[in-house]
Amino acid sequence: MKEIKAYVHRSRIADVIAALKDSPAWGGERGNRRHNLAAYVVKGSLVALDSDERHYSMDLGEEVVNEYKLELLCEDDEVDALVEALLAAAHTGQAVAGWVTVSDLVRAVPIH
Repeated sequence: MKEIKAYVHRSRIADVIAALKDSPAWGGERGNRRHNLAAYVVKGSLVALDSDERHYSMDLGEEVVNEYKLELLCEDDEVDALVEALLAAAHTGQAVAGWVTVSDLVRAVPIH
């Protein structure tokens, strides 16, 4: 089992979530796959796409951008398809528009 984490611009988050859910790895062809997707608003250091994205954080003492952090659990064989969908939808045209990481999970147990 794997955990995918991604940091993306707020202007791309709706498209990223839609792309993940439209991916065959999400359930299009598999139908009964279950995924745990969480989205958090975080303050980060991505380069702002426009002046509306820039904010000054009193806590951090510098300019920050509100971005989204996604966390997604998936099976090993679904990683490549989900990462590809995420990368395509999160693209902004900038040299670095965010980050995607993939980690191994030792154990994931559903709560019934």
